[in-house]
Amino acid sequence: MIARRVLSLTALVAAGGLLLAGCLPFPFGPTPSRTSTPTLEQVAPELAPYYHQQLVWRDCQDGFQCTEATAPLDWSDPSAGDISLALIRHRATGKRVGSLLVNPGGPGGSGWSFIADSLDFAVGQPLIERFDIIGFDPRGVGRSSAVSCGTPAQLDSYYFDVRPYPPGSDAWVDDALQRGADWSQQCLDGTGPLLAHIDTASAAHDMDMLRAALGDEKLDYLGYSYGTLLGAQYAQDFPDRAGRLVLDGAVDPSADPLQATIFQAVGFENAFRAYVADCLTHDACPFAGMSVDEAVASTRDLLDRVAENPIPGDDGRLLGGDTLFSAIVLPLYSESNWPYLDDLFTELKTGGTQWAFLLADAYYDREADGTYSTNSTEAFLAIGCADRVPGEGPTTPEEVAQTQRDDAAATIAAAPLFGPNMGWGVQCWKWPFPGVGSLDPITAPGSPDILVIGTTNDPATPYQEAVTLASTLAKGHLVTYHGEGHTAYNGGNACVDSTVEDFLIDGVVPEADPNC
Repeated sequence: MIARRVLSLTALVAAGGLLLAGCLPFPFGPTPSRTSTPTLEQVAPELAPYYHQQLVWRDCQDGFQCTEATAPLDWSDPSAGDISLALIRHRATGKRVGSLLVNPGGPGGSGWSFIADSLDFAVGQPLIERFDIIGFDPRGVGRSSAVSCGTPAQLDSYYFDVRPYPPGSDAWVDDALQRGADWSQQCLDGTGPLLAHIDTASAAHDMDMLRAALGDEKLDYLGYSYGTLLGAQYAQDFPDRAGRLVLDGAVDPSADPLQATIFQAVGFENAFRAYVADCLTHDACPFAGMSVDEAVASTRDLLDRVAENPIPGDDGRLLGGDTLFSAIVLPLYSESNWPYLDDLFTELKTGGTQWAFLLADAYYDREADGTYSTNSTEAFLAIGCADRVPGEGPTTPEEVAQTQRDDAAATIAAAPLFGPNMGWGVQCWKWPFPGVGSLDPITAPGSPDILVIGTTNDPATPYQEAVTLASTLAKGHLVTYHGEGHTAYNGGNACVDSTVEDFLIDGVVPEADPNC
C-alpha cells in the first residue's frame, strides 16, 4: 500500500474530461546560471567530489529553479559509477533561514513534482517566506536516475489483470510466484545496476550530500508518510548534521511487515467507517437506509462479486476486486476527497466503471492514453523489496504459500473489509538482490529535537506508529492531531501549522504534546 501525501482529487481530476492531470514540463531555457556554494566540510577523499560539487541552478518555470546533483551509485564504493538526482527550488520570499528539503512519501513519491505542482499544499506561507523550499526525487524515483519495471502494457498487466483463481488456492500461489519472478526480472532488465542501490539508507546518504552541496551546515527537513522513515534514517546516520526535522504521518521502522499491513488495513477500514457515518448524514448518500455495519458488509460483498464477475470497462480492461479496492482506498487518504466515494458507489449501482477506473488510474498515475506519468508504483514496490530485512522470510515456494495463507488469515481477522485485498502479495519473490533493511528501532542518539506528527484516524500510517516513533527517538516529540486523513500539517488546523512553523523557523519545541 502506497503511503504518501495525496492532493485533493479536485486538483488531480480535470472536471470536464475526467482526465488525470500530468506533471508540469521540465524545460531548460537559456537563462542565467545561479550557483549554490557547497559547505567544504571534511569528508573522506573519495566522497569530496560529491559533497563539494557546485550546483548550477536554472530557471525552469515561473518562480522555480532546477538543477541536478551527482551521487555515487554505491556509497560504499564510489568508484562503481554515478547517478543523477533531480532538484527543484523555490527561493525564500522573505528573510531566509536556510534550505528546507521536502519529501512527500511513497516510497516513490516525486518531491520535484510535489513542489513544482503544489508548493502551497506542500508547505505553508510562513515556510515559503523563510526557506528555500527544495523538492528532490530520491534515487530510483521520477526525474532522478529511476527504476523502470516494464512497458505500459506490462504495467497494466501487473496492476490490473484479473486472475481467475481464488486467493490462497494452489493455482493462485503458483501464478503469484511466477508473476513475482517475472516482475523482478523486468525491474532488473529495465533498471540495471541501480536496482541494487535504491534502499532508504542510500537515499538518506544522498540527502546529507545534498545538504552540503546546498551550502547548509545542518539539514532542515519536512517528511510526509514514508518521508518520515527517510528523515528518521537520516537522524540515525547523521545525528550531528541534523537540524530541525519534522516527520508527519510517521512510519514505525520497527513494525514487522505483517504488523504494518494489519495496522494499515485496520486504518483504512476505520477511515471507511468514518466516511460512511458522514455519508449517512447526506440525502444523496449511496448507502442511504443502511447502518454503518450494513454498508461495510455491502461493500465487502461488492468487492467479492466484482472479483468473481469482473465488469468490463470502456477501454477493454476488466474491473476486478483489487482494482476496485484501489479506487476505494485513494479517496480515504483525505476527508476532503470523500465525495468521490459517493460518485463511485452511485455509479457502481448502475454497472458503470468510469469512476472506478478514474480513481484507480489516479492511484497508479496512469494517464487516459495508457501511459504512466510517473514511476511511483514501480519505485514503491522496488524500494520496498530493497528495504526488506535480510535473511528473513520464506525461501521455497511451499514456505511462501504457507506464509501467504497465514498472513492473509491474520490480516482478514483484524480487518474483514479490506484484509482480503491487503493480505496477499509476493512481489519480492526472486528479487535479484538481498534486502538491506532492519527492524531495529531508530533512536538517533545525539540528534537534536525532532517533531513527530500523528493523526488519530490516519488510514495509511496509523496513529500508533507515530506514538512509537516519537517514543523511540532519543529526542522525539509527539504532536497529536485529533482528526481524519493522512498527514496533518498545512491541512487547515492552526494548532498543527503553528507548532510546525514555530519549530522550523525559530526552533520552538513544544513543552508537551499540544493535542491539536
